[in-house]
Amino acid sequence: MPDPDRPDLAAMVVPLGRALVAAELPVLERNGLTMWAYGVLLGLEREPVYTQAALAKAIGADKTRIIGVLDDLQRRGLIERAPDPADRRVNLVSLTGEGEAVRARAQREIREQEDELLAALPQADRKAFLRALHTLWSNATAARDS
Repeated sequence: MPDPDRPDLAAMVVPLGRALVAAELPVLERNGLTMWAYGVLLGLEREPVYTQAALAKAIGADKTRIIGVLDDLQRRGLIERAPDPADRRVNLVSLTGEGEAVRARAQREIREQEDELLAALPQADRKAFLRALHTLWSNATAARDS
């Protein structure tokens, strides 16, 4: 039987998510990134080369909205776009060395902030929380992509 005293998951997760995003924004700004730009760099970490459409899908962005983000990242030398040899109408997107460095620096700073937040939990609870959160995230991502 469900616990009647427990708040709904969204009631707990949404405020936490907003607080995490608010804490990340200064880190991203220091590194010259928007949230969408950071999402692109993270997406290219998971899969080093994507078509623009596949990258947009992987990070949950509209493929037309992502064009401006990609233009900015390319102009700044953080990504490269090249025609797909198999289909020259399609661009392949990949990280540059500078893009990898910016992504790694921003991610390291964000993870340091997260570690401070997670320090409120005992080590065993922290590991269990992260494992459970990753499982829920993976299931939600798979459901979105299917």
